[in-house]
Amino acid sequence: MINALERLVEQLRRLPGIGSKSARRLAYHLVEMPQEEVDSLVNTIVEAKGATRHCSICFNLSAQDPCEFCSNPNRDQTTIMVVETSRDVIALERSGDYKGLYHVLEGALSPLEGIGAEDIRVKELIARLRDGVVQEVILATDPDIEGEATALYLARLLAPSGIKVTRIARGVPVGGDIEYADELTLGGAVVNRQEMKG
Repeated sequence: MINALERLVEQLRRLPGIGSKSARRLAYHLVEMPQEEVDSLVNTIVEAKGATRHCSICFNLSAQDPCEFCSNPNRDQTTIMVVETSRDVIALERSGDYKGLYHVLEGALSPLEGIGAEDIRVKELIARLRDGVVQEVILATDPDIEGEATALYLARLLAPSGIKVTRIARGVPVGGDIEYADELTLGGAVVNRQEMKG
């Protein structure tokens, strides 16, 4: 039978970027913390989980609905940047160079994992474009195989609409994640985006 400490290690190993050694180190750190600090951490996690939801417009994680970007009339309503995750939104906002709206796909196309267009927020993106306000869609999916496949699929899907479709410039390393790129790299990638043809 697995003891409580080993169960904690296993739960921590499920977190992204946490391997076996890190999970064990974190588990021991947590059980050695004063009880009031552990209680505070647990309460903060529960509170964050309960207070955070997906925006009903762009699907970004937020404490409000619509989120702070969709509800801000000062954002450029004619441009939507398409990203894979809410973490990408935060990374792009740190660059300070983008002032439009976002659309979070909540994933990327991955046929090997059985993830198709119906499994990510593609139909919701198409619905947002129907009113004719949006003039440009910027594809800011990760520069890996899945992200490139998703960007190409969306570029082809949107080509008949007449909406300008651009891809963020290379500057984010191939195989890298947007959320880990520095502000300067992301800012340059947004400013130097390129038009995509379907």
